[in-house]
Amino acid sequence: MIAIQTKYLPCTNYKPSRIKAFTENGHTCTISYDYALSDAKLHFKAVKAMVEKHKLDWDIKRMTYGGVKGGYVFTFPCSVVEG
Repeated sequence: MIAIQTKYLPCTNYKPSRIKAFTENGHTCTISYDYALSDAKLHFKAVKAMVEKHKLDWDIKRMTYGGVKGGYVFTFPCSVVEG
């Protein structure tokens, strides 16, 4: 199963702050920082934008997530490791 990582991109001289969502297999999408949203909701908004941009048939309604340096990793709840 694919994991989706997000990260915060700080503003530059030419661009405002943004959030980037990306996968290991090359799907990517960058959105503007929305100060009205909480941190996790903002990063999930980037995930939704990436899924829409690439017309992916992924059910992201019940994703799980965890924080990493500079962002989050979103995964699907059906990805379970038996141990």
